[in-house]
Amino acid sequence: MRHRVAGRKLSRHTQHRELMFRNMLVSLLEHERIKTTLAKAKELRSWVDKIVTWGKKNTLHARRQAFALLRNEGIVKKLFDEIAPRLKDREGGYTRIYKMGWRQGDGAPLSLVELVTFSSPAKKKSPVKKAKEVLGKVTPKRKGREEEKEKEKEKGKEKKEKKVKKKEGKETPKEKPKKKSSEEKTK
Repeated sequence: MRHRVAGRKLSRHTQHRELMFRNMLVSLLEHERIKTTLAKAKELRSWVDKIVTWGKKNTLHARRQAFALLRNEGIVKKLFDEIAPRLKDREGGYTRIYKMGWRQGDGAPLSLVELVTFSSPAKKKSPVKKAKEVLGKVTPKRKGREEEKEKEKEKGKEKKEKKVKKKEGKETPKEKPKKKSSEEKTK
């Protein structure tokens, strides 16, 4: 029985498992989001919570502990100078896990792990909006505005003409032949 046994073994020896999570931790702190399996992502949460807590302490001892785990001076510096200050108001739960479906080869459930402070890059503009911006910059402002106004007027006229034609078609339907009355038939 596994009563009160914390953590996942993930079919790895202790050293292999610890090194794997160190590498994942470094990648997560470097890129602020990584893609992995769901079980690894859930286990990685506790590692991230521990190291971000050290970052929030911001003491020499905490820096040395973080370096002993991460073995990367640049990442330790980023943790203490950038990531921890952004998370100073949070009491825990520094990661977010999104489920992403299943891996093609073995069907393992995949997930995306990201730091809570991660902000995705600005929304990409559609090609149409980009083209309009470029055309707006290229064409002279006066001519561009006048041409746009003329085009809009033409479009408005075309729409009005279409509406008028539709209304006329509804109001005056084609004349149907009248039925002859009995008097006309006898003549």
